[in-house]
Amino acid sequence: MPGPDPAVAATRLAVREHLADVPEGGVVLVACSGGPDSVALAAALAFEAPRAGVRAGAVVVDHGLQERSAEVARDAAALCREIGLDPVEVVSAEIRTSGAGLEADARTARYAALVATADRLDACTVLIGHTRDDQAEQVLLGLSRGSGARSLSGMPVRRDRFVRPLLALPRATTLAACAAYGIHPWDDPHNSDDSFRRVRARRLLATLESDLGPGFAAALARSADLLREDADYLETLAVRARADLPAGPAGDGIDLGALAALPRAIRTRVWRLLAAEAGAPLADVSAAHVESLDALLTSWHGQGPLHVPGGIAVARTGGAIVFSPLRETADA
Repeated sequence: MPGPDPAVAATRLAVREHLADVPEGGVVLVACSGGPDSVALAAALAFEAPRAGVRAGAVVVDHGLQERSAEVARDAAALCREIGLDPVEVVSAEIRTSGAGLEADARTARYAALVATADRLDACTVLIGHTRDDQAEQVLLGLSRGSGARSLSGMPVRRDRFVRPLLALPRATTLAACAAYGIHPWDDPHNSDDSFRRVRARRLLATLESDLGPGFAAALARSADLLREDADYLETLAVRARADLPAGPAGDGIDLGALAALPRAIRTRVWRLLAAEAGAPLADVSAAHVESLDALLTSWHGQGPLHVPGGIAVARTGGAIVFSPLRETADA
């Protein structure tokens, strides 16, 4: 008796490896948009979960950004139920404008909705359908921001309860898996909208693959894997360094001398931690922002306050570095 289609087998194997650590009877959810990546992932989970002794369900997040979004969400949920997932829920994402752009705000809202649903359903794992192509696009976007090794290290396979089983597989595999199942996934019109940076990165990646030869996307993904271990270690050191930083002489902000004494490789990461603590979206804090912040220590000429994404002002004052909302600076 012939085995499953190679693409189907690849997606199932990828999921199987990540169900091994799920306790028996545990709840695993898949985030399903109805697109080919998440549908192939959902089908693989539906097949593997009973064999692993876990319960498999799905969450469909409706961002409400398109005219037919509610209908698309209902169709995706119906498909998940049809292939055997239970529970299946459609949840709305409350998108709040942060100034970081629609893509970033939608992503923040999506993950918040996934976390809330996972908490309510007591799910220990949420599977996300990112592929190797998504990883390569993420690296290209990191290059465009100039945000350093962390941006270039891409997305991790696992972070907290979120797992990306398909991160080593190309998007072609998920398309082939859907075809083998006889499923016609949803084609998101936003994927052809050049107003989104990720769409432009996807088209650039296709051009690079054509001009530089097949395998360029895979090479970017491998580079991300190599950088991630280094970035993780340096960030561990930065977190420790941040915890040890004293407040300024007046009891506010961060002590100038202690921050300046850190090795630059650690200090640049501490700047990003401080910006995040103040409310800046890390994805939008570029290397240029960090360089400007570091100049408050290394090239002080009375400049400031500086502005970082998220409406944050950063000033050197009284022997301290102080982060504060821009409105407070304007009122001062």
